[in-house]
Amino acid sequence: MMTEQWWAPYLFIAIAGWLATDLWRWLGVLAGNRLKEDSEALYWVRAVATALVMAVTAKLIVFPTGTLEASPLWLRIGAAALGFTAFLAAGQRVIVGVAVPIALLAAGLFVLGF
Repeated sequence: MMTEQWWAPYLFIAIAGWLATDLWRWLGVLAGNRLKEDSEALYWVRAVATALVMAVTAKLIVFPTGTLEASPLWLRIGAAALGFTAFLAAGQRVIVGVAVPIALLAAGLFVLGF
């Protein structure tokens, strides 16, 4: 039987989640408004953000989990490399950089019988 305050844990999670994320986002917005687009600090922030995204991507390619773990490494690296090549050839269109490696990986897994 549900208690009358079944919503209390959800409220706590929502408030704690907001405090942990949105507060810092707003502080970042306030601090970021004072930065010039060509400042050294902003170049550093972009470089760190790009490095973090690339690190996560590399981890997913080299040490995947779930279904992707059963796929061969050469297929994952090949799909990523050809996807990056297509991204550059298409004038750095993000949709191409996302769709091509996914399509190549899916096609490779289908051909290999995964």
